[in-house]
Amino acid sequence: MANEISGSDAVLKVIENWGVKHIYGLPGGSFDSTMNAIHNQKDQLQYVQVRHEEAGAIAASADYKLTGKIGVCFGSAGPGAVHLLNGLYDAKEDGIPMLAIVAQVPSSRMNMDFFQAMDEEPIFDDVSVWNRTAMTAESLPMLTDEAIRQAYEHKGVAVLTIPKDFGWAKIEDNFETNADLHTVNYPAPTPESVDEAVKLIKAAKSPMIYFGIGAKNAADELKAASEKFKMPLVSSVLAKGVVEDDYPAYLGSTGRVAPKPGAEIGFSTDLIIWVGNNVPFSIFLFNKKAKVIQIDVNSEKFGKRHHTDVAMLADAKKALAALTEAGEAREESTFYKAALADKQNWEAWQDSFKDSDETPVRAEPIFDVLNQEASDKAVWAIDVGNVNINFSRLIKMHDDQKWATSGIYATMGFGVPAALSAKVNYPDRDVYSLSGDGGFAMLSEELLTQVKYGLNIINIVFSNETLGYIEAEQTDDTHQPLSGVDLPDTDWAKVGEGYGANGFTVRTKAEFKDAIEAAKKSDKPSVIDVKFTHDMPFTTEHMFLDPAWQDKDKIAAFVKKYDAQDLKPFSAFNK
Repeated sequence: MANEISGSDAVLKVIENWGVKHIYGLPGGSFDSTMNAIHNQKDQLQYVQVRHEEAGAIAASADYKLTGKIGVCFGSAGPGAVHLLNGLYDAKEDGIPMLAIVAQVPSSRMNMDFFQAMDEEPIFDDVSVWNRTAMTAESLPMLTDEAIRQAYEHKGVAVLTIPKDFGWAKIEDNFETNADLHTVNYPAPTPESVDEAVKLIKAAKSPMIYFGIGAKNAADELKAASEKFKMPLVSSVLAKGVVEDDYPAYLGSTGRVAPKPGAEIGFSTDLIIWVGNNVPFSIFLFNKKAKVIQIDVNSEKFGKRHHTDVAMLADAKKALAALTEAGEAREESTFYKAALADKQNWEAWQDSFKDSDETPVRAEPIFDVLNQEASDKAVWAIDVGNVNINFSRLIKMHDDQKWATSGIYATMGFGVPAALSAKVNYPDRDVYSLSGDGGFAMLSEELLTQVKYGLNIINIVFSNETLGYIEAEQTDDTHQPLSGVDLPDTDWAKVGEGYGANGFTVRTKAEFKDAIEAAKKSDKPSVIDVKFTHDMPFTTEHMFLDPAWQDKDKIAAFVKKYDAQDLKPFSAFNK
């Protein structure tokens, strides 16, 4: 006779066999059977009790973004299940494997208008790559294994719904998972595609490399190609940190949140090596006539964001290495020299504000302190909005630092729960959540989770009393009266203290430095409320700097607004 085990214990055993170390969620009556299993296996699986199921789903999404391993969250029947959706959509849009376990009322009460009973499968159809409700207790371990396999294979959310009574039911404990068979081995490029690509590289006058998180393991190969072919490097926003920010030929990301150099050169290039990148805004960011060598492991991506001249269905590391080996070294072009000079000009301009004593305090002094105080292994959890702009431009990622944000879905409130993931996965690292006052207000209750588990997380709130990113859109894009963006002045330090964290209010660079140093020494989480400038970040989407083709009055107004007297347009370097 095989040993017996409850259905929910069998589910958790499968999860553990796949290497999962923790699970996020909030109990409900319909989830009692699985909470009992969590208690039974508390020595094998860490339970993190979040205060809102959305936060648990966001933290599970951040698990994969930070570690490359699947995250797991759960919600009880009805409201708990629905609360998961925002975090699940973050995972869907950023291509993140995740397992969501959803409770259901007992099978004898399903479809009978019972308390909190609802047809849950349709709710999750759009957000998931795999969505099933268990029909027997005996099927639970096999369904769990299949859910994780599908999540990894299709890079998305798998949803497993478990009726409460199946979780209690006894089944045979004899299931073997497929976890040990899970491998990823992407192909090498074909010789024909390498030959075609090398011909385009040789003929180009102003080539560049544009890479995304598909190149996250190819930093050395990106730099080798850049150096041999004298190509500047530009990344997607999410690929920040793949190449260290101080690498001379790395210009940062492109688009609205990008630094100026990365945002400028795409319109002057005639060839792009497009590596592991699927950014939807890319259609607006590059010369439409530029030729493209596209490297990806998914053929569905070819030509999706820009016409493709050479498609290389291959691993980024293998493809870049093959191109670098086969191609001829190039001399530095005017385009390449101009790109590096543009970056130097931009960084000198940003650095000129590092010790500014303007009040309310500017971004540059605050981020200068963060660059000084963060360790080589710091982990950053970044909310969305203007904080993403300032992080993208001002934090100098290097060494083994990691970060995560909500990319394509861009959900406000991401920062604080993502910091939970960071600290749970990397308990010995310094962890920082960075949020605007709008995003922080959405899921600030997760400070209670940080306090409950004694997590020394430094939560930084940039208080400028507005939804800044939306304010800039209303002002610069649609030219409308500001509507619905104002926020009340709030004492976030006192809020943090009320939750049981340390609280600091700062108005200057020196005060911020003192607060960071005190927070790092504490064994509790901290909230640092930065009373922040109301001025918007420098806009790269509506930029007026080039007298060769732009109105002089608009240039004068733009330069005055952003103190940009020392900035030059890319064309000034590319003559």
